[in-house]
Amino acid sequence: MERLVVGEVLKPQGIRGELKIKTFTDENTPLKQIRRVFIGGTEYKVLSFRAGEEGIAYLGLRGIPDRNAAELLRGKSVEAERADVPPLDEGTYYIADLLGCEVYADGGEKLGVLTDVATLSSDVYTVKNGEKELRFPAVRGVVKSVDTAAKKIVLSGAVLAEIGVE
Repeated sequence: MERLVVGEVLKPQGIRGELKIKTFTDENTPLKQIRRVFIGGTEYKVLSFRAGEEGIAYLGLRGIPDRNAAELLRGKSVEAERADVPPLDEGTYYIADLLGCEVYADGGEKLGVLTDVATLSSDVYTVKNGEKELRFPAVRGVVKSVDTAAKKIVLSGAVLAEIGVE
């Protein structure tokens, strides 16, 4: 089974083993529907979920009874089976599906490979091409098309030139 990285454990939250996680989805809603996760290769049943500020969620997991147990998971990836993850609305993507996509300008020039997505007020994509690194906001007008099946993202060359990206 294929797994998606849906978040990262930031730290324990409180004394009862709850985890504060950084989510790798546009919204926390899809995570609310996941009933089991994998952290460090171990499967955990999700006992509780609550959304925090944007990009943050809190999970209570079976087998993590206290702060000490939660502390051992700090910095680890939170994964879910793709079959357990609900489909997203059109035009939204799981970050795991975007990473590794080849990025092109609409004129056909390959800009590099998407290596990171920072979730700020709008997502900021990082594309690497050898030593060269390019960052840009993933907003309407900049991103023309996304095809996760073909692992290809096309950007508007005109908009990139306007924001100073060549």
